[in-house]
Amino acid sequence: MQFKNVETAELTLRLPSRPDDRQDASDQQSKSTSAIGAPTASKLEKPSMAELDHSTAFPEIPRDFGFYIDGQWRQASDRQDRYSPAHDRLVTRTARCTRQDLDDAVAAARRAFESGRWSRIPGAARAAVLLRAAEGLRERREEIALWEVLENGKPISQAKGEIDHCIACFEVAAGAARLLRGDSFNNMGDTLFGMVLREPIGVVGLITPWNFPFLILCERVPFILASGCTLVVKPAEVTSATTLILADILEKAGLPAGVYNVVTGAGRVIGQALAEHPDVDMLSFTGSTAVGRTCVQASAASNLKKLGLELGGKNPIIVFADSNLDDAADGAAFGISFNTGQCCVSSSRLIVERSVAAEFERILAEKMAHIRVGDPLDPRTQIGAITTSAQNETILGYIEKGRQEGAKIVQGGGALDLGRGQFIQPTLFSDVTPSMAIARDEIFGPVLSSFHFDTAEEAIALANDTVYGLAASVWTSNLDKALTVTRRVQAGRFWVNTIMAGGPETPAGGFKQSGWGREAGLMGVEEYTQVKAVHMEIGPRTRWIES
Repeated sequence: MQFKNVETAELTLRLPSRPDDRQDASDQQSKSTSAIGAPTASKLEKPSMAELDHSTAFPEIPRDFGFYIDGQWRQASDRQDRYSPAHDRLVTRTARCTRQDLDDAVAAARRAFESGRWSRIPGAARAAVLLRAAEGLRERREEIALWEVLENGKPISQAKGEIDHCIACFEVAAGAARLLRGDSFNNMGDTLFGMVLREPIGVVGLITPWNFPFLILCERVPFILASGCTLVVKPAEVTSATTLILADILEKAGLPAGVYNVVTGAGRVIGQALAEHPDVDMLSFTGSTAVGRTCVQASAASNLKKLGLELGGKNPIIVFADSNLDDAADGAAFGISFNTGQCCVSSSRLIVERSVAAEFERILAEKMAHIRVGDPLDPRTQIGAITTSAQNETILGYIEKGRQEGAKIVQGGGALDLGRGQFIQPTLFSDVTPSMAIARDEIFGPVLSSFHFDTAEEAIALANDTVYGLAASVWTSNLDKALTVTRRVQAGRFWVNTIMAGGPETPAGGFKQSGWGREAGLMGVEEYTQVKAVHMEIGPRTRWIES
């Protein structure tokens, strides 16, 4: 994704104030993302305070959503109001569903699965639906992007790029649906033939986060559908709109009733009930490691359902002295600031060779100072609002803790007052020690900590000094260094001289406490299947009992 060399604008809208507390605290821990595409050599321009000039109109009235079960839209008496984190204005009202609503959704998914109207049709037929859904996304790209921006606070240009990635996910999954296969063993002698069959696992529960509501949804749903499974989706309470829009797109694409169901509401009610549900065969959760542990406990206490978990990260970016420092600084600025740092693969630990550390931090600080922070509806904006007030307070709390523990602020270091909304300056800390909270905890915001090394061995040790293992990158012009570091750093995704690059063809997932399983690509379809070994006897049986 490339950023254009234009200036941002100040928020000047006159909008009503929002309530102090408007989102469920249990959803604050649900978060993550995946490869979207890195920027190419783009110069970061200093923000201006020019008058706001939207190219995207703000909706005149909030949008009301029901919930979706068995191909039907339902309404709820209790509703959740969502205010735009950038504009302090009411934008959506969504249903607070009940446990009975969840039971209805799981029952619908079970009926659809057992009927075979999706699970037993040819892969080519499933692929056709997925390709029509991709076209539906393409046709409604502007609409989906708008509601992502209004509920999440991310820039409109970024949101549109993410939807392009989502379209690719459906197209890749369509191909994978036709390629999913088992195996055969013709090496068992004349009297025995072996086969391995892959079968859809059944009903999948899917819990998605607030930081990438549509992107994470689309990195899961088409691959789950390609496998032949049915599903019940529980989106984050504060960002449910686009998950519900997808229901309409899938219905129009020809997906049978009951295959895709959406139940909205509080994580502590609906999310917990979905994790515990005895008739859900697999749960896919994206969010914090702490909540991931509760999913493991729920699985163990219920039906030992299979789990797919994409959890937290504290990802290193290793910069050697022989790298192109300007390119590496641009990558580091993007890696910590993209999606306001609310990104589990963001590069939040800078590990730079000591001989160039001072120079590199100077270049990086200058770039970070020129990142355009502002109204996300302005296509020139690079960083939008922090999605929830609770997360905003968390990030500011870590910045203050870094100060108190003795780290030095090189750039940024606080909130940015634009008159409305909640915004934070991209922040760079130096003089960070490994024991500091900003060095060890996943902050989930635009806060980067800098460490120095003298040898490649030391850089690798620093990179691996974390409980997480989600992603990492290395910047060097030396192929031996690049390959050595790539092999030895513990991370599920790795980038060399780039960051957050790639597409849905390759698998995504983490090492250590960053999760279980893999998403996307053919592995992302196989993740939602189970394997059956079949042995067929050929010819007369050799009798065990003599007559």
